[in-house]
Amino acid sequence: MPVLFSKSPHRSLLLCLLFAVVSLLMPHLCQAQTIIDQDGQKLHFDKPFSRIISLYPAHTENLFSLGLGKEIIGVSKNDDYPTAAQAKPKFNFREDPERFIAAKPDLVIVRPMISRSSPELIAKLRLMGIQAISLQPNTLDETFSYWQTLGALSGREQQATEMITRFKAKLREIETLVQTIPPDKRKRVYFEAIHSKMKTFAPNSMAIFALTTAGGINVASDAEQVRETNIAFYGTERLLAKANDIDLFLAQQGRMNDINEQTIYEEPGFNTIKAVKERQVFLIEENLVARPTLRMIDGIIKIGKILYPEQFGTAFPD
Repeated sequence: MPVLFSKSPHRSLLLCLLFAVVSLLMPHLCQAQTIIDQDGQKLHFDKPFSRIISLYPAHTENLFSLGLGKEIIGVSKNDDYPTAAQAKPKFNFREDPERFIAAKPDLVIVRPMISRSSPELIAKLRLMGIQAISLQPNTLDETFSYWQTLGALSGREQQATEMITRFKAKLREIETLVQTIPPDKRKRVYFEAIHSKMKTFAPNSMAIFALTTAGGINVASDAEQVRETNIAFYGTERLLAKANDIDLFLAQQGRMNDINEQTIYEEPGFNTIKAVKERQVFLIEENLVARPTLRMIDGIIKIGKILYPEQFGTAFPD
């Protein structure tokens, strides 16, 4: 009979030693965890998830950064980074839940926009025993917590901590550089989010964090946030009222804002904006400023090179 089931007086000691070893080697099998997502829903689990469908490009990118390429069994149709993500099966939150169920995931990660617009999908997944969680950070501190949450869900806590450490170290380098730029030399910037709707970014958004970290001054700090998103109302009238204060016009370019410099230059009334008159209109890739990933550092540096090419170009050469 195995020692584990022996009636020996040493049985208790052996059991304790055995569980201690298991706890060290596979801590998630011995420690239940509870996470409350952005919708206030509780998710209970006692081991890492290993068959994950990600329905938001930022989730996918971060999961790959955590070393989870094999565990990702599906992504959204908008996932474009890293390259390996493009080879994964594509899922759409508007399609039949049966396709998700047939893939046999143990976790589906969405964001609040999806859980609000397709509650029936989330309900069906949970009914079938598939965990679903809604996550999307809006600030830097929330981003760090979000990375830690992804690490906890996947058993990659150490990797998540390393991501945060690397990000903070690079951030300190940038902040040290920006401190050398005199306050009276800082550029005043309007950062466009959606040109067709004349929207900018919310003052507490990651995009504005990227701008101000790079040494820019946000001229639309009075913008009104749209719900719990990174976008804010502004409008042509308010923008043109600050025409003489805008040293540089920056716009994100991507799926959300399909724009080019010429369209901005030719926008009616924009010829009164100082930055437009001085041909200081620039674009930056949407994915570098709108997604809470490690590549935000690349976005900050690119903005810095637009604002202060000499200082940032020397410190961070291509």
